[in-house]
Amino acid sequence: MGLRAGQRGYTYLLVLFLVAGMGLFVARTGVVWQQVTQREREAELIAIGAEMARALASYARETPVGTPSRPTELAQLVEDKRWPTPRRHLRKVYRDPMTGTTEWGVERDGNAILGVHSLSTQAPIRRDGFPPELGDVAASAAGYAEWVFRPVVD
Repeated sequence: MGLRAGQRGYTYLLVLFLVAGMGLFVARTGVVWQQVTQREREAELIAIGAEMARALASYARETPVGTPSRPTELAQLVEDKRWPTPRRHLRKVYRDPMTGTTEWGVERDGNAILGVHSLSTQAPIRRDGFPPELGDVAASAAGYAEWVFRPVVD
């Protein structure tokens, strides 16, 4: 009629193992998904950082005589008021994909901005294949805050 007591015990044990196996699978999938997401955000950080470094180079290259060749604020890359008609070196101050804010770390010489970096201290996954705006230091960086994007000097 029904299962004997011994058979019910095996079925219960089988269900326990099945649930434990599914839990491990879901946990592993979560770790892989997190790494995929981090790699996507890294790629976005590299693209945005390189674009900001190119904007710094454009700002310096298009400097009118007698004016500073480096901006003091990132907003000056969006609207360069050193000309009678303001120029745009950058469409907007992009959000940092690692922190989700438009606040960036800046490397300065006095007030002048030399480079930008993320404020995230999270350890990067990527270790090679960096654009020239990042330089050679990025490969050994312990955190994204050490990835400083600077204009490439020709």
